[in-house]
Amino acid sequence: MSIGYACLSVGVPETGFKTCTQKNADRDRLRSLIAHNLTSLENLIDYNAENNIRLFRISSDIIPFGSSPVNQLAWQDLFGEDFTRIGEKIRTAGMRVSMHPGQYTVLNSPDEDISRRAVLDLEFHARFLDALHTGPENKIVLHIGGAYGNKQEAARRFAGMYAGLDSAVRQRLVIENDEKSFSIRDVLDISGETGAPVVFDNLHHAVNPGGTPGSDSGWIRACAGTWGTGDGRQKIHYSQQAPGKKTGAHSDSIRIDDFLTFYQSIHGEELDIMLEVKDKNLSAVKCINCTADARQINLLERDWGRYKYLILEQAPAVYREIRELLKNRAAYPAAAFYRLIEYALTAEADRGNSVNAAEHVWGYFKNTADEREKKQFFRCLEKLEAGETSSAPCKHMLLHLAQKYRQKYLLASLYFYI
Repeated sequence: MSIGYACLSVGVPETGFKTCTQKNADRDRLRSLIAHNLTSLENLIDYNAENNIRLFRISSDIIPFGSSPVNQLAWQDLFGEDFTRIGEKIRTAGMRVSMHPGQYTVLNSPDEDISRRAVLDLEFHARFLDALHTGPENKIVLHIGGAYGNKQEAARRFAGMYAGLDSAVRQRLVIENDEKSFSIRDVLDISGETGAPVVFDNLHHAVNPGGTPGSDSGWIRACAGTWGTGDGRQKIHYSQQAPGKKTGAHSDSIRIDDFLTFYQSIHGEELDIMLEVKDKNLSAVKCINCTADARQINLLERDWGRYKYLILEQAPAVYREIRELLKNRAAYPAAAFYRLIEYALTAEADRGNSVNAAEHVWGYFKNTADEREKKQFFRCLEKLEAGETSSAPCKHMLLHLAQKYRQKYLLASLYFYI
């Protein structure tokens, strides 16, 4: 079983993606953006490999206007070496990747222009995964689309469009239930017509059970039969409702106790679990560490190194409690560790805690910063102590110093990013 996340990361330097408006999308601009985005993708793959993340959804935005006539670049040829190198890293790490076209890729639209563009977009995604030299187990995930007032006709239209897709697309395409139109029962029926494997999404199902609620584990087992030998492990999507937000909104982070209850209900199934959550890689590492077969305390210590100054600022008492928790190197208190972090992140950082954390981080520079930098920092700290500013300016300055003095340990700290 692999657990992964989608597209973007939190707190991983040099992994952002860039795009541009259509009017600025000339050849030079597109070439520069693609080069930057592929570097960011490679950095993400490196990060994933280092952190035991073996499941990852690649952003559709790496090639701006990838399926549009606006982009006339032969990007597969121009960046062939980059794709080959990144693909080799993916395979070496034993990583499975996927892509998920956005809401405007609607294959079953009654508007022929929209459905035609959906086909072009799916072909682009297949070419991207082909360029990485990945096998057909690396999937393209797609929703069925809209019901347009007649769900049965919309489903038939999808099946007809699916049949006309190029085989390079069909061998990668998997279909997913959604929160409005097509329940998991509907999607399984469409799978029976098309042969496409089905991805079960638990939160979409909670919002749109389609009159057949059932248990998540029961529906997951029902979907298992749609996955063929060449499709790789069955894949599901897992997310949690954000408290106080609109129905279907993803939570900021995966609540570990709720996840472990879900995990136990499906334990023993041959599954890959894609987390859909706002803190992305952070929740992925949390869930991986809490379900790891190799229960090694260094996994928690490594993650603590990223959280520690953030927790010191948010809740010093929790900071001390976690330090005590990790002293027993014979134990592996993963769930307790992340439960404390979750609790600390709900606390409001007061001014005194913010000053204390900033002073701790400053300790990395007190012997290397020049006189101008020292004056700037202490002036910023005085304003923070006096309540004349938030902690943001001090954090911004400390991040700049970490970059300047190449403090790798600090650059990975979530203190700067959450």
